[in-house]
Amino acid sequence: MKKGIKIIVIMLLAFIALQFWKPAEIEYSTPTKNLTNVPDEVNTILRNSCFDCHSNTTNLSWFDKITPANFIVSSHITDGRKALNFSNWDDLDKQKQNSILFYAFNKILSGEMPLKSYTALHPSAKLDDRSVAVLKNYVTSIAARKTNPQKPLPSNAKDNDNIVLNNTISDYSKVKPSPNKISYIPNFRNWKAVSTSDRFDNVSMRIIFGNSIAVKAIEEHQTNPWPDGAIFAKTAWKQKTETDGTVSAGEFIQVEFMIKDAKKYKSTKGWGWARWKGNNLKPYGDNANFDQECIACHNPVKNNDYVFTTPLHLDSNTFNIYTKSK
Repeated sequence: MKKGIKIIVIMLLAFIALQFWKPAEIEYSTPTKNLTNVPDEVNTILRNSCFDCHSNTTNLSWFDKITPANFIVSSHITDGRKALNFSNWDDLDKQKQNSILFYAFNKILSGEMPLKSYTALHPSAKLDDRSVAVLKNYVTSIAARKTNPQKPLPSNAKDNDNIVLNNTISDYSKVKPSPNKISYIPNFRNWKAVSTSDRFDNVSMRIIFGNSIAVKAIEEHQTNPWPDGAIFAKTAWKQKTETDGTVSAGEFIQVEFMIKDAKKYKSTKGWGWARWKGNNLKPYGDNANFDQECIACHNPVKNNDYVFTTPLHLDSNTFNIYTKSK
């Protein structure tokens, strides 16, 4: 037998042997019904482009079942379901459903979803311009705050005093730590604002503050990964819409912290996660494992060191001007 034929036979036998090596079994075929309270056309788009990785209903092609491709497919599905599983849709309240659609659409707009590695072999999952327009129109229609309000939306904030964070607390040492033993950081209000976000889907607005280590990393463009010691504080307020359509901060909702320490927080992706809600700063979470919820939410940006925030790349002079203006 010629050497070339021997090599081909050996490779063929190795390939056949590989087919007995399979990834851990996951649920593929549990039927997922259409999303309630969502138009048929939107359901069709999401089912065609998202459900294979983001639901318990996965339509595998023949090549998806071949080793080693099946390991890649299984990993994509497992990660996708952790971030978002449409099979759990009816377990969520209406506001959470709307927030998920808002989040998913922003991932589509940013080009992160569907994964290019997936659409390369599954072209039917690609979203054309018309499909994107349909999703955009629907997400905009369900937003709690319309882009051109005709009248002010109701707000629980009675006056600007609500903008003052935690004005009911005078001794922060009495604020209880989060269930995973992270202590509240009261001086974050002296940090620099590094980014903002507007969640028009649930009528909230956010300011993200960074400590000096985070600010230095931004200045030096060393943000992936972020250095140990970097801390973010993401504060959230209800939006207060005036009669002329302008929006300002209203009732305080919560503050969340992300603390980078690759060694200390190795088991939670290198970050310590904590959240305090309301003006009484009640720690969020029933037990120490609450941070798994945070990790699951941030998992889609694991290639960005699990950080959603796109920082404002301000230089040190800009920061100094900002500080003096305060």
